[in-house]
Amino acid sequence: MHIGVPRERRADEYRVGLTPAGVQLLTAAGHVCSVEHDAGRGAGFSDFDYEKAGGRIVYSAEEAYGRADVVFKVEPLTPEEAGLVREDSVLMGFLHLAAGLPSIVRTLTERRVTAIAYESVQEDDGTLPVLVPLSQVAGKMAPQVAAALLRNDRGGNGILLGGVPGVPPARV
Repeated sequence: MHIGVPRERRADEYRVGLTPAGVQLLTAAGHVCSVEHDAGRGAGFSDFDYEKAGGRIVYSAEEAYGRADVVFKVEPLTPEEAGLVREDSVLMGFLHLAAGLPSIVRTLTERRVTAIAYESVQEDDGTLPVLVPLSQVAGKMAPQVAAALLRNDRGGNGILLGGVPGVPPARV
């Protein structure tokens, strides 16, 4: 099977659809992984990391999508990306198709793409296993983000969450 890992296009997106460890597992099982140049850079993975894991670096989104039987992605598709997904392939990621553009859904349907939306993957007991770790990270990050936004150089009131001697801690 041929796996495609495109680079995410959104400016503030640093995640990647598949890590080098995932590429290593898949290539060890006999699959081919095409990883778009710099796909993992925002997450701290170099092209060399993917090559060491057995991945092949490709230099365009067309190559990452066009050869793939399965595409691992993070963000919802743009209309341009939807046009690159190969017929009869599988697309996996946070797709948000219900809230997306009807043209994207139409393109995927016409191409008979099997879309697996991570946000909809559900266990028998109702838990959402893909969202659990993201929620855990978000929970850990919330105080850091709040502290940054409370700084006066970020438009906040200059409130220090932890307080200092003589200044009580913030009540948030």
